[in-house]
Amino acid sequence: MVTMKWVFVAAATVLVAWVAVVAIGHWRWADATDALLREMESARPPAAPSRYDPRELDGLPAPVQRYFRAVLSPGQPVVTAATLEHRGEFNMGEAQPNWKPFTSEQRIVAAAPARPGFVWNARIAFVPGLAVRVHDAYVAGAGRLRATVAGLFTVADLPSSPELAEGELMRYLAEAAWVPTALLPSQGVRWDAVDERSARATLVDGSTRVTLTFTFGADAFIESVRAEARGRTVAGRTVPTPWEGRWSDVQPQGGMRVPMSGEVAWLTPEGRRVYWRGTITSARYELAP
Repeated sequence: MVTMKWVFVAAATVLVAWVAVVAIGHWRWADATDALLREMESARPPAAPSRYDPRELDGLPAPVQRYFRAVLSPGQPVVTAATLEHRGEFNMGEAQPNWKPFTSEQRIVAAAPARPGFVWNARIAFVPGLAVRVHDAYVAGAGRLRATVAGLFTVADLPSSPELAEGELMRYLAEAAWVPTALLPSQGVRWDAVDERSARATLVDGSTRVTLTFTFGADAFIESVRAEARGRTVAGRTVPTPWEGRWSDVQPQGGMRVPMSGEVAWLTPEGRRVYWRGTITSARYELAP
């Protein structure tokens, strides 16, 4: 009986210590998230222009014009910022699929003359009781990517580089499907024709310039977004790799029509490797007055 008593005491001590570690990790991660958000939001100027005017579509490729007419109404206020919540699965495997459930919150700043930016704050359930926390972000012209176990033990922290900034600005541009006014020419996006279903979008922020190919479906909505080369981390090296996002389940949100589901994949020589698939569970938009 005495032995069992000390076993229970030891188990209780370990449990209390683990709860304390988790709480400390949560606090430290929340503090780091707040710091990223403050940096992105600092000195954000008013949107200019503040309303969508269909006349700015003049001269755009035909599929792009059809897209904007399908997702926006004349006079639609420009989205200045958005907060999205997701749930889905993240593939943490390299050679073999290893899907883990995740939840995330993403803050997006999306109205010129403010610099484009986003902070993706994700929690990936690695094993029961243990989560990997991820910051993937584009803030003040710099890319950020950091992952920790329980918010305490860093397992990945990519140094700032032009390649990382380019990759994160590509992500911002692809995910602008969630904030359609961010794709307007007045917001700095240049559109060039490809064919009757596709067009290239180019966005420049500071010294970073990215171009993606958007393909539109028969319903005029964005079907897929592709980069011919985006930096993929493989065994500690950055390897330029074709990359694609696919969007679906378009629904009314904030006076616009946006895709609520999607998946993202690397297009490797071995085949299409999907690593993110998710659904928006909540979308809150801040609109220009």
